[in-house]
Amino acid sequence: MLKQDNHGIDFKLEGGVDHACAPKAKMHARTTNNLPRRAKPWISSFAGLLTAIVVAMLAAGPAAAGLRIGVTPGALADSIHVAATEARAKGLDVKVVEFSDWTTPNVALDNGDLDLNYFQHQAFLDNAVRQNGFKLKSVGLGILPNIGLYSERHARLSDLPQGATVAVANDPVNQGRGLALLATAGLISLKEGVGAKATLDDVATNPRTLKFVEIEGPQLVRAVADVDLAQGYPAHYVNAGRGDFAGKALLYSGVDDLAFAIRFVARADRVETPEIRQFIDLYQTSPAVRARIDAAFAHDAALYTLPWLR
Repeated sequence: MLKQDNHGIDFKLEGGVDHACAPKAKMHARTTNNLPRRAKPWISSFAGLLTAIVVAMLAAGPAAAGLRIGVTPGALADSIHVAATEARAKGLDVKVVEFSDWTTPNVALDNGDLDLNYFQHQAFLDNAVRQNGFKLKSVGLGILPNIGLYSERHARLSDLPQGATVAVANDPVNQGRGLALLATAGLISLKEGVGAKATLDDVATNPRTLKFVEIEGPQLVRAVADVDLAQGYPAHYVNAGRGDFAGKALLYSGVDDLAFAIRFVARADRVETPEIRQFIDLYQTSPAVRARIDAAFAHDAALYTLPWLR
């Protein structure tokens, strides 16, 4: 069931429970004038019993509430739903919360409204922590969605002409990844030591005088028709109904791109929580999860990597 919180963010909670990440309700004290000045004996006895019960519950510690995992829709969410179903069958209560943006999952996790999230790579997490002061840590590896260099005009990278137009992502994190792959292809070189943190200002040599166009990541799927070469995400082509083209990149990244593997992320004070470790282990070893991942990437092993197996 889809709901909208007071920030305008849509989210869905598996299992029909709403508002798992809604702001916690404030407790208000209220006085009334129609109560007798002196409580009756049975009221006092009941109050004493209730107090004793609450104290006993607090002494026993919080009840096990299972895990609440935040994801974004697509291949990541699909695989998490499969793992959650298996976890519940093994007695671990898991609820999956889907978010429509890449900001709220970290806010909700840092606030304690989630126990885990699974949607970001390490560079994205590092940037979020630096900008917002989140106390979050990576606790396990997930899927590494490979990126590719795509063209509808040329069959080989060697066919690119002088002055060819190349589309790259416009955000710093993903642009660096695309530039690193172009460097691997031998089309450019980058300043020493920048690696996947490169921006267009870090291009050291450009022997073919490539002309770069910066485009939002999700729009690169459309841009490929208008340029000679485009950085692209195979999963985006699959989601756009172009699974056949997703497997036709002229070059793919691979396990050497490990920094961009999707991470399981938890609060820093919960990294050793047994239920979190149990769920990650189940995700990484489940044949059903691997089958769902493979289906999400059009059954093409060139489109993704399972880095925990390497």
